[in-house]
Amino acid sequence: MITIQFLLTAFVVVITPGTGVIYTLALGLGQGRRAALWAAFGCTFGIVPHLAAAIFGLAAILHTSALLFAVIKWAGVAYLLYLAFQAIKEDGALNVQADQTTQSGWQIARRGALINILNPKLSIFFLALLPPFLSNTAASATTEMATLGGVFMVMTFAVFCLYGVFASAARHRLLGSRRAMKWMGRSFAAIFAALAGRLAFERA
Repeated sequence: MITIQFLLTAFVVVITPGTGVIYTLALGLGQGRRAALWAAFGCTFGIVPHLAAAIFGLAAILHTSALLFAVIKWAGVAYLLYLAFQAIKEDGALNVQADQTTQSGWQIARRGALINILNPKLSIFFLALLPPFLSNTAASATTEMATLGGVFMVMTFAVFCLYGVFASAARHRLLGSRRAMKWMGRSFAAIFAALAGRLAFERA
């Protein structure tokens, strides 16, 4: 069940930069290590609904229901555009500033969770990723999928924490350059906008 092939596949998926990684990097650069760890936690927790959907077969419903898929997708697009605005806005929650007001951990985690919750492709992704690594025993399929999903979440949290710690370590170098901070804010805004555009063209 938990094989080298699964671990390698999961690692490649997790380490590939996506919305969660970008969000964690933004918080690490903007507010430091503590914020980055909360961001990693939130993004990881946002996986839970999609894993549950895959385990209980709800992802299949999402895949076949164009309306449900579209509703969640466009909510996700709107949220990513909101994050892009927060990154470029002078007093925005994701703007990189030397005197950035520290947000509560739960605020950061909630925002990170929503990034993944509002991505309908995650449910379908789990439905495609997990079954090939099951033992083909119907009685234990649910337990095996939950176990594999749990391992995937642990890897996600660990890798995101590493990204966040790296970003927070680079933070002090940026704080000395107002131009660099402004450039980073614009870069994060552009990335979130691009991710929103990519999600907008996704099909069920």
